[in-house]
Parts: sequence; structure tokens; C-alpha cells
Amino acid sequence: HMADALHFLDTVLFYSLREYADRFRLFTNSCLSGLEPWQVAAYAVGITLLLTGLYDFLFDSPVPLFVRAKGRFFNTLRDLPVIGAKIQDELDKTVSTVRRSVVPREEGQTYRTELPKDGLARDELIREIETMETLLKPVENNWKVGRVSGTVYHGGDELTEVLTEVYGRSSWANPLHPDVFPHVRKMEAEVVEMCVQLFNGRDDACGSMTSGGTESILLACLSYRQVGYAKGIKYPEIVAPVSCHAAFEKAAHYFQMKLVHIPVNSETRMCDMQAMACAITNNTVVLVASAPQFPHGIIDPVEETAQLALKHKIGCHVDCCLGGFLLPFMEDAGFPIPVFDFRLPGVTSISADTHKFGFAPKGSSVVLYRSRKQRSYQFFASADWQGGIYASPTLAGSRPGGIIAACWATLMYMGKSGYVEATKKIISTTRTIEGAFRKIDGIFVFGQPRVSVVAIGSKVFDIYRLSGALTKLGWNLNSLQFPPSIHICCTLRHTEDGVADQLIADMQDCVAEIMKNPGEKATGSAAIYGLAQSIPDRNVVKDIALAFIDACLSATPEETGSKSDK
Repeated sequence: HMADALHFLDTVLFYSLREYADRFRLFTNSCLSGLEPWQVAAYAVGITLLLTGLYDFLFDSPVPLFVRAKGRFFNTLRDLPVIGAKIQDELDKTVSTVRRSVVPREEGQTYRTELPKDGLARDELIREIETMETLLKPVENNWKVGRVSGTVYHGGDELTEVLTEVYGRSSWANPLHPDVFPHVRKMEAEVVEMCVQLFNGRDDACGSMTSGGTESILLACLSYRQVGYAKGIKYPEIVAPVSCHAAFEKAAHYFQMKLVHIPVNSETRMCDMQAMACAITNNTVVLVASAPQFPHGIIDPVEETAQLALKHKIGCHVDCCLGGFLLPFMEDAGFPIPVFDFRLPGVTSISADTHKFGFAPKGSSVVLYRSRKQRSYQFFASADWQGGIYASPTLAGSRPGGIIAACWATLMYMGKSGYVEATKKIISTTRTIEGAFRKIDGIFVFGQPRVSVVAIGSKVFDIYRLSGALTKLGWNLNSLQFPPSIHICCTLRHTEDGVADQLIADMQDCVAEIMKNPGEKATGSAAIYGLAQSIPDRNVVKDIALAFIDACLSATPEETGSKSDK
């Protein structure tokens, strides 16, 4: 009887669908009865193109629909005669101010815009460099006395002398030619292998040196994009916390990938893992966790992220660019932390900067992979170039062998014990600063920072006022946005006698002064971040940022005009 009932239902369903199909056919024929065949074909093509274009607009783009719609709306406003002219006028004024601040015209200061007719003698050249160095404002030298957040990761004067000598010995070396410079090839291979062991990589784990954290992240994302392409994914997706480094957005921009940002908890600043799980699609190729993230110094739930990646058979990249040479030594330094590296089965790649807490010179980092196959996706090879067979492991072709040699020398000079001791000093100082900040009425510390960064905000006054007040006292902290905040990234310079105590004392004094009138707004340069966050058209903010970059590359002061203006 059950079989008969099911057969009856199938029959009814079949004839019902057939009846609706016949009705649709008759309706369509009646609508098209007055048209000639060529018109029917033209309508069919037109509607198909329209639907295809609509689909492409809605779904076939690495940029989310909301972002594109918002951008289109503001671009339309900027195209309107009155509104657009007003916006452009204000933008031009801001850009002009930016240029004047970056490329000032000061008495006695000249800019060279062409080669000298005859080369400068060595002594004359040194004198000119010394003259340029006198242009530095006092605040720009404050890193030497521990007044600057992060920025300069100095390993000591003796190490600097060693690096200078080592760099000089390999300043002409280029690892693009391993047959000519075999010692640099060996050094790079050893740096990578030491880092692999540091992050507990197994037999097949490998990596390469890069020019910095951004290139390390770019290469990792490139390798995952290639994996996505091999699976037939048109726009491979990166799923990452909104607190991840901007280099992931850069990778998405360069490589036509889609970056899906995941919100973080407003209190802990840790990634919302439930939201991350919901964001995974068939196009997702990699999940991202930071250890720690730059804004607030919080370590993301790396283990949960790795497990999620393993479950969905996709990649998991751990960004250790900031903490890469602190985290591996924290347990030995007396500060245990959760597992974050290749010991977690789901972790497939790691980026770590040797030029931060590794104390190597700027321009050195590593990207590491669980397998050689994954690394191979970042390589490039040309078999048909007339110049010969060409292959390179990173984005650059020629690379500075001197940097590689100096990085190798740094690792050898420091040794494990040196890094453990440095880690102990830095983390201890960071914890001292964090504890003191938590006791100051009017400000709060974001989350539970575990490494070298302490970020603070305020619920009662404009935090950028505090940034401005500290700047006047010679401090240079990092201003952050969304939410408004500032942070200090502690380095070895901050561990020197009296530096942390002075920062705490100045913080207490500045906050106490601001609390006398907490409702006042920030002014001058301190107000820039507050104003930037309030501008709904983010393209305007981008235009100002790009104007700053353009000005940095200019040797023509604003008052006399510039080639770009012309």
C-alpha cells in the first residue's frame, strides 16, 4: 500500500508539473506571437546578456557587493558639479598641506634633482650626508632612548657593528646567482632551516627568505590562490579577522582574491570563531590567525582556526610577523602560551619577521610552509625566455645578498639563549606597563595582551588627545582606528633603566590633565585619525594616504609646484 501511495503521488506530481509547463508554453507563445523570428532571437540574446551582467555585478567580483555599491554611490556624488567641486577643493587643500609637511622648503635646504656634473669626493659625500642628518627633528631620534613604539628593533651597538661588517663583505652578492655566490645560498638555506625548527616543522617543512612581513604574507596568499586556481575557483577567498594585517588586503588587491573579514569580540578583541566558520564557502582557500595581531597585541585562537581549516581541508596561515621571534622563546623565558605553530596539524604556513624581534636588519623575513608542494606554488619559472631559463623563489628577481648574510649573522650571534634573555626583558617590561595602565582612571587596556603590545582606549575622553599630549612630551605611540585607540609596542629600548617608569609617569600625568575637561576634542595633528574615521567615503581617506606616499617620493617643495601638479 505504501508503494502504491508513493506511485500515486509521483503520478500526480508529474502531471501537475506538465500542466504548469504547458501553461507557461502557451503564455510565452502568446506573448511572442506578434514577433518575427529575428526579434525573438534578439530578445533572447539581450535578456541573456542582461542576466549575465546582473549576475557578474552581484556575485562575480572579488570585492563585496556592499563595498562596490557604497563606492559607486560616493563616486556618483563626487561627479555631481556642485558637490564634487566642493569635495575636490577640500581634498586639494588637504593634499597641499600634506605635501608641505612632508617636503618642506626651509632656509638653506636644497633638493638634488639631477646627477652632479662630476662625482663627489668621499669626504664631500660624507659631509653632505651629515648635513642631511642634521635635518632630523629631535623626536625622530627618540627611538634611541626608547620613546618610539616599535619601528626600530635594535639588538645593541655591538650587534650593529657586526652586521655592518658582515653586510659589507656581501654587499655585492645576489642569490639569483647561486653559482657565483654559493655562500649566500648556503646562508639563506640555513636561516630558513633554523626558522623551520624554531616553529617545530617536520621533515617536509620548508620556506624562503623575503624582504619583509608584507612579502611573506603576499607569497603565502599567492600560494593559496594557485591552489584555488587548480581547483577551478575564479576568485579564491581569504577568511581573516578584521584585525589581521593590511598586507592580506594588499594580497587580495594584487592577486584578485576576495578577502572576507571576520568581526572580533569587542571586549577580548579575539576573532569570532562562529562567524569564521559561517564565512567558509567552496571558494575559501585559507583561514588566517595572527599571533599576535598588530593593533591590540592579542593572539587569535590559533588552535581553533587550525582545526576549522583541517575540517574543511583548506589552508591555515599563522601571521607571526610581529611576534615570530618572541613566541618561540616565551615558555623558556617563563611566559607559557598556547601552541601556535606547526605542532598544530591544521597549520599550513607561517610568516615571521627576522627584522623585528629577530634583530636582523630591515628587509628580512621568512615565510614557512608545512610542505614543499605548498611552497612550490609561490615559485615562478619561465622556460621560454630568450635570456635563458629563468626561475625565482620570491616576488623579486635580484635580492640583496648582504641582507641575507646579515640576517644569518644575527641568528648566529644571538643564539637561543640570547633570544630567551631578550624575550624575558621585553615581556616583563610589557607586563609592567600593562599593569600600570590598568590602574589609571579614564583609560582601559584592550583585551588580554600576551606579547609585546599594549593598546589603550577611553570611554570618557577622545583618546587622540592623549596621543597628542604624549607626543608633546617626546613619545611616539601608534594611533589606531575602529575603535579609536593607541598602543605601545615594547622593544629592547623600552627595557632600559627608567624608560618604562617614565612612560607610566607621563601617562598618569597626561590622563589626569585631560580628565579635568574630558569632553574637549583633539586638535591639530592628533585629530587626524578621529576625523578620518568620521569620513563615510573611505576613498577620500585613501586619496589622502596616497597623496602622502606621493609626497614622500617627491623632491620638489609644494611652494614651487611639482611635476605631478603640472
